[in-house]
Amino acid sequence: MTKHRLYATSFAEAPAPNPARAKITGVVCGVRVEEVADPLMREIRYLDKLIDELAKGKAMDKIPRA
Repeated sequence: MTKHRLYATSFAEAPAPNPARAKITGVVCGVRVEEVADPLMREIRYLDKLIDELAKGKAMDKIPRA
């Protein structure tokens, strides 16, 4: 049996997030990450942006930027 979880639950139960994630900027799926108003959706977009940048071969320490 597969256990289903809500995104909100997953993010709420995750360890403390990296405070530098707020420096992640850019566009994911046509949406500017830094302009997302809903806190949960912003966290999801940060994750999307990280995945996109890693898929392009960028090093993790180069992704957060002001």
